[in-house]
Amino acid sequence: MSRLRDVPLSVLDLAIIGSGSDATAALRNTTELAQQVERLGYQRFWLAEHHGMPGIASSSPAVLIGHIASATSTLRVGSGGVMLPNHAPLVIAEQFGTLTALHPGRIDLGIGRAPGTDQKTARALRRTTGALSAEDFPQQLTELVGYFDGTEDISAVPAGGNKPPVWLLGSSGYSAQVAGILGLPFAFAHHFSAENTLPALALYRQNFRPSAVLSEPYAMICAAVMAADTMEHARWISGPAALSFLRLRSGNPGLFPTPEEAAEHPYSDLERMFIEDRASSMVIGDPETVDKGLAKLLDDTQADELMITTMVHSNADRIRSYELISELAGHPVAV
Repeated sequence: MSRLRDVPLSVLDLAIIGSGSDATAALRNTTELAQQVERLGYQRFWLAEHHGMPGIASSSPAVLIGHIASATSTLRVGSGGVMLPNHAPLVIAEQFGTLTALHPGRIDLGIGRAPGTDQKTARALRRTTGALSAEDFPQQLTELVGYFDGTEDISAVPAGGNKPPVWLLGSSGYSAQVAGILGLPFAFAHHFSAENTLPALALYRQNFRPSAVLSEPYAMICAAVMAADTMEHARWISGPAALSFLRLRSGNPGLFPTPEEAAEHPYSDLERMFIEDRASSMVIGDPETVDKGLAKLLDDTQADELMITTMVHSNADRIRSYELISELAGHPVAV
């Protein structure tokens, strides 16, 4: 029996803008994906905040969350995450208080500490030249939660009485420790920081203190997965993600490439080594291969929940990947 039957499954999406397409199509694809994964029995659908990236349309999670929640009925919709350095806590509280009032019991507020963009864009978002230090993060987080709990002097309408579950997101040990100390659920970005996964989860569990939110640790990991009916097709559709990340790291982000563009790219030996190293933390393959890869990841991490992100050019391939994983998990499919 598949190990995937033991944990809830969720989705992280970035509203990919593919080569030859545009933001309207990307957002339509994200909406369709959310509706399909709801049918397939996934628990959450989170949207990541990124800025200044031509191939990603999820720059405004709160806006997109409202749209996705309205287009679905049972799926929990949330941020994976809202980057706290980019926004005044009062604004986040008002936005997510509104979302929770509109969709009671269905909104998650995932908070990240990184800006999710370059320094110039981060300054434009914050309208200040001052940097947000690690020491500021707990204070900003306390202020944010205070608007929901009514412990701040300013009234954040309609945040009072409309507090969504608050998660801390991380790719290193810092947020893991903060999440543990505060007794909050923790989501780790295994998909781009695999080397830090096990140490961060250990820190979270070691530092965990029971709270009004949780009596024991609750950890979710996010993994990059590309499943297809055959190994050959899985490798084919995985090429664009590698090329896209390579372009991002070289300071030349663009629209998300097609498999053909990825196959025709003249990779250097160094680039191939970089891609192979990155692929080692992904789970790519046919259903049997994906099942074994995710089982090992769950056994290694003892995660309470698995979030999956699938960066492929075709929305049909993306939906098929989630279908195959749902089948492995034994989810009943809603008609």
